[in-house]
Amino acid sequence: MRLLLSSWYLKPGERPAALPPASRTGRAGIVLNALDQYGCSRARDLPREIRTWESFGYTCEELDLRDYFSAPGELAARLAALDLVWALGGNAFVLARAMTQSRFADALRTQQHRHDFVYGGYSAGACVTGPDLRGIDLIDDPGVHPDGYPADVQPSCLGLVPFRLVPHWRSDHPDAAGADRAVACLTEAGLRHRCLSDGETIGLHTVPGLDGKAPVRSPGRP
Repeated sequence: MRLLLSSWYLKPGERPAALPPASRTGRAGIVLNALDQYGCSRARDLPREIRTWESFGYTCEELDLRDYFSAPGELAARLAALDLVWALGGNAFVLARAMTQSRFADALRTQQHRHDFVYGGYSAGACVTGPDLRGIDLIDDPGVHPDGYPADVQPSCLGLVPFRLVPHWRSDHPDAAGADRAVACLTEAGLRHRCLSDGETIGLHTVPGLDGKAPVRSPGRP
């Protein structure tokens, strides 16, 4: 499985070099759950993402993790029919809660053997690939529970990379000041992290381990 992680959304026609050609199904699932508390943003951002990913050669559909809150066992089959899952930015804690409730990490693990399968995301969609959301509480509100979200569900991360990702670092973005605070906090705590500036995208490979987890292979050190 490959990872494609970005600080900001991609633009039509500007295909990242780290993105492999669409193969097998050519289908992409767009995850907007980080925006579940922002109805207007959801309506605006889905058409934009569809235009972008269609320009990269994919056929797009929304993958709403709320559809699997009561039936998490069905999500693995849905992922098997896709080549790529792309998770948008918004509130990283909301997205992580949606992934916990739908058991997205378990479903994603069933696709780790596929060299052509891509999990990607920008901002919140990238943050959730780390071990936890330490520092991101200085950017996003960790207490947000949109309608339909159980109050006791924890915002668990995917643990696909061994470092925390801080988006919008030194960027012309409203969250840039929060990103600076997050970096300072993580540095002071001695926690491994990687900063992403808007316009920066990284590609990584994961390899399934004996314990079912996915160690990361990266061309460079974060």
